Amino acid sequence: MVLAADLRNALDPAAFTVAYAKLVPDPWQADVLRSNTKRLLLNCCRQAGKSTIAAALAAHTVIHKPGALVLLVSPSLRQSSELFRKVSGLLQTADARSALVEDNRLSCTLENQARVVSLPSSEATVRGFSGADLIIEDEAARVPDDLYRAVRPMVAVSNGKLVLATTPFGKRGHFFEEWVNGGHTWERVLVAAPDCPRISSSFLEEERRSMGDSWFRQEYLCDFAETSDQVFGYDLVMSALSADIKPLFGREKEVT
Repeated sequence: MVLAADLRNALDPAAFTVAYAKLVPDPWQADVLRSNTKRLLLNCCRQAGKSTIAAALAAHTVIHKPGALVLLVSPSLRQSSELFRKVSGLLQTADARSALVEDNRLSCTLENQARVVSLPSSEATVRGFSGADLIIEDEAARVPDDLYRAVRPMVAVSNGKLVLATTPFGKRGHFFEEWVNGGHTWERVLVAAPDCPRISSSFLEEERRSMGDSWFRQEYLCDFAETSDQVFGYDLVMSALSADIKPLFGREKEVT
């Protein structure tokens, strides 16, 4: 029976989450945990459980894949450290196979030599890593674009998994561009507050009255709202662009 349970937990990250996190995933969370896609966008409202499920995915990876490297990226080191704390908590509840041989504030190593590393929020200081099996970018809408571009090559050789999880923050940045223009490469998951069983309708109505419609739609309905200091709307700017118009100041042809 123990062997059967171990096998089930190894093959099914959702079952692992129930066993070790004592958390029954929402249907969308179970789908995310079981997804085989290599590129995943999670557009989730506040308090939907995106960080918790990302931590479960990270813990499952390092426990069941010897030598795996999981990298955690956030807009600030404090935020990525908070996500790391959730991963570390899950690892400490798991069985002896996941015993930690190294555990500090920013990284940990398991007996199977799998590692979880919480990265600083600077593009210049993350380039030493390679061969990542899983990269989780938390609060991706607020992560600088140059940091995102710096971590993407880390899955080039390993064919690792890249997960961007966030609540929207305007029509800007790499998360918005991947969501709108990233094509079929990405699997997209949208979880608005009315779909989250832990958020009551009365609380949402209170939030709508308190913060106003624009912020409410962004924080709870996963809407890519226009920024408050934006003079021209995104759609207006994009409609003004045309590939058919030649630039006024192009490169002149060389005289031969």
